[in-house]
Amino acid sequence: MSWDFSTDPEFQEQLDWMRDFVRREIWPLETIWRELGGYEGLREALAPLQKQVRERNLWAAHLPPKLGGQGMGQVRLGLMHEILGSSPIAPLAFGNAAPDSGNSEILALAGTPEQQERWLHPLLAGDLKSAFSMTEPHTAGSDPTQLQTRAVRDGDEWVIDGHKWFSSNGSIADFLIVMAVTDPEARPKQRASMFIVPRETAGVEVLRDVPTMEHPWEQFGAYGGHAEISYNSVRVPAEALLGAEGEGFLLAQQRLGPGRIHHCMRWLGVARRAFDMMCERATYRRAHGSLLADKQTVQNWIADSAAEMQAARLMTLHAAWVMDAQGARAASVDIALIKFYGARVLHDVVDRALQVHGSLGYSTDLPLEQMYRFARAARIYDGPDEVHRQTVARRILAGYAAPPDEVPSEHLPTRREHAREQFAHLLGALTAND
Repeated sequence: MSWDFSTDPEFQEQLDWMRDFVRREIWPLETIWRELGGYEGLREALAPLQKQVRERNLWAAHLPPKLGGQGMGQVRLGLMHEILGSSPIAPLAFGNAAPDSGNSEILALAGTPEQQERWLHPLLAGDLKSAFSMTEPHTAGSDPTQLQTRAVRDGDEWVIDGHKWFSSNGSIADFLIVMAVTDPEARPKQRASMFIVPRETAGVEVLRDVPTMEHPWEQFGAYGGHAEISYNSVRVPAEALLGAEGEGFLLAQQRLGPGRIHHCMRWLGVARRAFDMMCERATYRRAHGSLLADKQTVQNWIADSAAEMQAARLMTLHAAWVMDAQGARAASVDIALIKFYGARVLHDVVDRALQVHGSLGYSTDLPLEQMYRFARAARIYDGPDEVHRQTVARRILAGYAAPPDEVPSEHLPTRREHAREQFAHLLGALTAND
């Protein structure tokens, strides 16, 4: 098995353009976008930038060319997301912001031609917004087999009843992809299905955008909000079923695999920006008679951060490479590894950068406090760290078995006795010579 670490010159040129474009055009915009009159104002500001992205053939790069994407593969997408992750609004300019990117992948994978025409193509064009509505307030988000939202067939319609929250962008979405139980008697991972539900459908009630550590203020209808939604006898036609009945869990996993790689690479973009701020601070801030750059603790933080980011980056790109070469199933353990390791690296690097900046870092004069709040959520998004650790441990342990009589395989007295039997002829010859 070989892995080529090189990036072809043509794509490297695209990466260089993206890096300059994001810093020159998007970083300034992120400081004022909330002053632009909400999401519509942000859309207007991004429109000319999106035009430039399209001209560079970088729009919706996660999808195949027949759907308007570039079919880049996960390694190239990973390198791209590392750059876009440095700003919370950069993915919008490139047509691959979550949850729209993941929803477009589901529609591309499982949508009928009619569903793709009505929902996917306008979504890719930026004319529609979407939300993924799966998480529920009264069941563990890490175990979707416990979902309580129901969808019952009634003639040519499905009737959906349930309570969801953390449906990201649900308050500005034009349609929602809702995961609901259609057969409670089926095997756990075959009970749920997905449905396309227009937000304006009767019975869909967006209750609020849930304030969080990342957005700790009351808001509604803003980009990045996490909506709480009630589905009260919501009727949708039979054609609203996305994929086959009972495929909800499978489709969710196929959506989450690439999404986790993109998350981890975006986290590296955030971590790198915090790292640069930390290093810059160390070059001019003086304390106790010398620069921070001369303090061993700060030097250790910088060295540890560099090593951890490099490790997380290589792990993530390797997971992307495995997915490209062998598919999502083969990359499942690699993805679980990067999910919890990458989240920890993000948190630790931002935490160190904030500490180096002291009260300035704690203030809102720098983006570090926002990065810190964002970093804490990374340990929960797409499954908590504990679940991913369990996945990795179980797969690793499956390759081991208990030794005979529970004697450790490396037990030296036992190994020594076996060695004496194995090499008895040599030991016998030495004894005879004596």
